[in-house]
Amino acid sequence: MTTALAAAVLSPAAAPAPTRLWTPSRVLVTRSAAERPHGQRVLARLEAAGVDAIELLPGDRLPNLRGDGDRAAFMAAKQTLAVVVPPPSKRRLQPIPPSADWRFDLAEGCPAHCQYCYLAGSLSGPPITRVFADLDEVLGDLEAYVGLGAVTSGTAARGDEGTTFEASCYTDPLALEHLTGGLATAVEYFGTHAWPGPVQLRATTKFDDVAGLLGLPHGGRTRLRFSVNADQVARRFEGATSPVAGRIAALAAVAAAGYPVGLTIAPIMPVEGWQEQYGRLLDDVAAALPAGTDLTVECITHRFTPGSKETLTDWYPRTKLDMDEATRTTKRGKFGSVKHVYSKETMAELRGWFTSALAEQLPTARVLYWT
Repeated sequence: MTTALAAAVLSPAAAPAPTRLWTPSRVLVTRSAAERPHGQRVLARLEAAGVDAIELLPGDRLPNLRGDGDRAAFMAAKQTLAVVVPPPSKRRLQPIPPSADWRFDLAEGCPAHCQYCYLAGSLSGPPITRVFADLDEVLGDLEAYVGLGAVTSGTAARGDEGTTFEASCYTDPLALEHLTGGLATAVEYFGTHAWPGPVQLRATTKFDDVAGLLGLPHGGRTRLRFSVNADQVARRFEGATSPVAGRIAALAAVAAAGYPVGLTIAPIMPVEGWQEQYGRLLDDVAAALPAGTDLTVECITHRFTPGSKETLTDWYPRTKLDMDEATRTTKRGKFGSVKHVYSKETMAELRGWFTSALAEQLPTARVLYWT
């Protein structure tokens, strides 16, 4: 176990101290959001956290946040939190393969500065973080989707997970939890609601502030996954996130609290010495987890689209992230979308190594998918 991880892992009964808590420099709250119960809870938490730059808007339109498109405008947007009520179309859930049957959103946007951020190709407009104030209504709608999914529900490979709901498709919910309490609300709802069939809430994170989740009545119905990576990748490309050692300590803490847990190893990159670096990562996870942990693994290699590359190089003009199309294979979707992935040979080498290493170092873990 690395020295940093050994210092971060506490006794099973304790939560590791959070290594990073985001404080937005500006908070915008729409009128409808302030009227919702969850919006009021968020306001109370913001005030308790000492956030004083809170603007209660007279209506439901956010002010123009685009600025002049320069670096200062980008940083201002990344430091802005908006509490809003999304349009009704957001209430119609969409499937989210290969992760889960359905996606529902606690928020959109993230305060971290990952230079490979997939949100760059998924969300339009300035990169502010929007927290959705209609959480209570959204949770009440989920029962209608139980048993209707096609990714896990009713499948031979993952049917034991029940109907799965992904809460971290367009955000990192733990990055915002100290300000919103939304993830805890969802965990408790999933754990105590009388569902018509088996269900699972899924969330993944690069943060480690899990103290508020450990004592919840989760009922084993929430799988908390921690996104981890090789040291070189995390240090160079995952700005404003918790250190990997802190994430592993948080993983161990929630596993000790009875949660099923997961590793999201992403994005996997064949950097120099990658076998040794990812090997140390798996060793650290194996050393930290309590015996008998219910652990899954999801492996996602680095990929990018033309649109995400343009946005990311605009956001992070001095990035050293490898986005050279000449060294990649181009994949095209059925509707003409373009994605640049590693070559067939590189993918085969990566997958072969991870398959063997996971079987050896985390033999009880269940690998859900490789992509």
